[in-house]
Amino acid sequence: MPNGVIIPLDANRNATLQEIKEDLWEEASKFPLHGMLHDSSSYVFACITSMAENEELLDETRRLCDVRPFCSILRVIERKGDTAEQTLNTQISNLIGKGLHEFDSLKNTEVNDFRWKMKMLGDEVARSRQTKSWIEKVMYQFPPRLAKSPDLPQSVMTRLRDGNFVLMTKFENTETSFTFNISYTMTPLQLLRIILNKKTIMLNSQGERPEDFVLKVCGREEYFVGDYPIIQYLYIQETLLSDGVPTLVTVSCEGVPVDVPTLRENSDDSDMKRTRSSFSTLTLRKKGKHMSSWNIQDPFTFRVCAISRLNCDVNRTVEVGVHAGLFHGGKSLSESQKTTEKQVSKEGSCEWEEDLTFDLKVCNIPRMARLCLVVYEISKTAKGVKSRRLKDTKQELYINPLVWVNTTVYDFKNQLKTGAMTLYMWRYVEDIQTDDLLHPLGTVVSNPNVQHTITLTLTFHRYHLERTVMYPSLERVLQFAAANSETSLDAPLVNQPNLYLELLLSMQEKDPLHELHEQERLRGNSTTPEVAQASSRKSLGTFGLCLCGSICPKFCSPLLAGCKVSEVTALLQKWPKLPVEKALELLDYAYADQFVRSFAVRCLQDARSEMQVASVSVRFGLILEAYCRGSQEHMKGLAKQVTCLEKLKATGEMVRTRKDKDKARSFIQEHLEEKHIEESFFKMLNPLNPSFRCKSVRTEKCRVMDSKMRPLWIVFENDDPYGDDIFIIFKNGDDLRQDMLTLQMIRIMDKLWKNEGLDLKMNPYGCISTEHRVGLIEVVLNAETIANIQKEKGMFSATSAFRKGSLLAWLKESNKTDAELNKAIEDFTLSCAGYSVATYVLGVADRHSDNIMVKRTGQLFHIDFGHILGHFKEKFGFRRERVPFVLTHDFVHVINKGQTRKEAVEFQLFQERCEQAFLILRKHGSLILSLFAMMISTGLPELSSEKDLNYLRDTLVLEMTQEDALTHFRSKFDEALGNSWKTSLNWATHNMSKNNTI
Repeated sequence: MPNGVIIPLDANRNATLQEIKEDLWEEASKFPLHGMLHDSSSYVFACITSMAENEELLDETRRLCDVRPFCSILRVIERKGDTAEQTLNTQISNLIGKGLHEFDSLKNTEVNDFRWKMKMLGDEVARSRQTKSWIEKVMYQFPPRLAKSPDLPQSVMTRLRDGNFVLMTKFENTETSFTFNISYTMTPLQLLRIILNKKTIMLNSQGERPEDFVLKVCGREEYFVGDYPIIQYLYIQETLLSDGVPTLVTVSCEGVPVDVPTLRENSDDSDMKRTRSSFSTLTLRKKGKHMSSWNIQDPFTFRVCAISRLNCDVNRTVEVGVHAGLFHGGKSLSESQKTTEKQVSKEGSCEWEEDLTFDLKVCNIPRMARLCLVVYEISKTAKGVKSRRLKDTKQELYINPLVWVNTTVYDFKNQLKTGAMTLYMWRYVEDIQTDDLLHPLGTVVSNPNVQHTITLTLTFHRYHLERTVMYPSLERVLQFAAANSETSLDAPLVNQPNLYLELLLSMQEKDPLHELHEQERLRGNSTTPEVAQASSRKSLGTFGLCLCGSICPKFCSPLLAGCKVSEVTALLQKWPKLPVEKALELLDYAYADQFVRSFAVRCLQDARSEMQVASVSVRFGLILEAYCRGSQEHMKGLAKQVTCLEKLKATGEMVRTRKDKDKARSFIQEHLEEKHIEESFFKMLNPLNPSFRCKSVRTEKCRVMDSKMRPLWIVFENDDPYGDDIFIIFKNGDDLRQDMLTLQMIRIMDKLWKNEGLDLKMNPYGCISTEHRVGLIEVVLNAETIANIQKEKGMFSATSAFRKGSLLAWLKESNKTDAELNKAIEDFTLSCAGYSVATYVLGVADRHSDNIMVKRTGQLFHIDFGHILGHFKEKFGFRRERVPFVLTHDFVHVINKGQTRKEAVEFQLFQERCEQAFLILRKHGSLILSLFAMMISTGLPELSSEKDLNYLRDTLVLEMTQEDALTHFRSKFDEALGNSWKTSLNWATHNMSKNNTI
């Protein structure tokens, strides 16, 4: 074998080389160094023939009796690579920020298997794209942004005049433009006919067909393809809602930059296709050599062998031990076990050879269960936040966790793990929030730094000497469910349909973090499938499933016994597809079962990287590699973006040494004019929004901003001659992942409100984290911070925050007419209501006058979301923010249009909008909680455990009735209004200490 192992194999003389190879790989899994092997298709046999020649056996359809290898010895050698493949591997490594050779060094069978399958899938997808029509290729590369349906929201309908709206069109490479008043039901092709007819009349052009042209959004690479009503394109709706005139450019189809799908072909392709392993079938040799894990009644057992490379102070450490637990979806399956404590050698090693047995039968272990392990020390001193005092000891001793690791009980082939295994462990993060010793939500991937990290050796018990233990397939699970359906029928409940539906509805109203009692779950599980099947009760079952489809997640929490698993799995085959918010709930950590997660993915199919983190770098790297292999034509554009970001990062680091503002500006402008910079930015797609293509840098408009991290203000010329310049902020030094999450949640809230006919003029600007503490932020033009407005209109910084007329005076300067001013005040009122509710629900903290901005059109919006979920800042032990949300006296002054009376109609409308917005979010509380629950294991400092979700439960008050919830929110509203003077005091202090004018 390529790993140096010699494997004896009984082979039938009539077997083909392909069959022998499959048997060989099955047998190799039982031998050492199996992880060094790639997929069998990466190798060929070689042998010494009867003619004493060394031959590579490329044709694997040949039979052993025809080959007749000398001494019955076959050598396994790697297929020869090719230059094109090596070049592609290098390009992918540079693009994903991880060398592909690092995957090989892991010596992991699952990684190797996944890479091979994804390579084959990528080739298959690329091959299918080559056969697509031009319009299909455009829709793939430039998918149109469409509303869910042609039915118009009320907010858009009010912008129409008798069902029509005004639209401007231009032609590429000319100054000609036309304006039309068109029906909102018109399609792009119908509009093209009208445009070309007018062009024929006005410019006397002849012979142009609508089919040869396509409509493009002015300034963007966004095309109106497909036979949809033009109002269904989101660009049209967004422009109308912002009181703008949609502008489209008529371009020829030949001018659309469609990438040609590329597919790597080499001389070995035909051989590789012919010899590709079958992962769904078993050879004759393998059949009958497996048994179901549901038939094993033995308790789960494994042996802790030894640990090495342990880095601890032997003078301080008394003893070390191993603590182990079985978990599924974050829930413990059995009482945890631990070894005896032993002393560590000077070399940092310790041996146990001790069996740990759990009070849980193998037949009851879920497919996605994980074994969680932690090595801890008994020490004389406490270490870190997770340290705990050891009780019942004469001297003062502490348990300090040192390292942890998780591994699945079953492998990726559904086989129960057996035999020896070496795990590479992770160190604990000092500021980890959870108090648990074990880390069940951590990764199941071993530490990729295999050369230097601590290693733990285990041996999994073998429950059958000859057969491999497998988890039952989906077909077997469904057969088991059908066989047990009669005995599980809850007849009393089925015969009481009203009681049954009442039970379902009560489950549906529970909040998503509420766990059903076992009795509730079993009654629901055992009843629903049979109700759906029984002809005498068919209408009840159908009605129950349709009415209460969203209770599905309540039934899918961890179940142990095979009969319960099979019932839930059978239920999922009949359950109607869930809405997106409920499907997402099934993808959080609590729902680990593979069948449940597969059902969730099916529900999401119709819906529309953090490589520096070692715990996810393997998983993300594999996914990115798979994408690159399947979309090689996209790699060139991505590589240009990576190069540009590297240039900006280097520029930012150089400019930090120049503290003088003018010198820094001169340096950055001169640096960005250098040839290598100019070439890098030419024709780059904007990473914040790939529909914008940047032609070049406008160096004269670039500068360094004044805030602490010295972000770069970068301006690009739009590649579309009709488009406006593109503005971005490049930031190095801040973790923008939390900003991304918060802005995405605000974007979702805005969508929920608009779906209910409530447009609150939100402005969730673009933000993307591109690498560790590096990212890009969209510039919102014509906007100013509250602090700068107050300083501009106030005489002194100390009193500027208390002058309630400054904000209204600033808006009057920018909106000269009464109509413009009234519109600006309306937009301010709506956006203030939206952000008040959003920041209250999300617990956005650190709100001061420099991270709240106002556009000259009146839109208010918040920036910088470094603290969320109620993690409020403190100073000298006191909370700096003491209000639920920001509602200062100058905000109220604008909302009231400068009126002084307390019961102004405008303010009453503002409060009603706040209450309406809150109730809409509360109605979708399950979605909000589910989205945050999915982010718990991502490493965000303020979202690291289920405890952080309690803040959302408190603000949404899901356990209350709607009337009580509204009363609760009104009390918070009154609190924010009554304590607004405290906010003004904080802002006055901030204005005196900061000067962030840009």
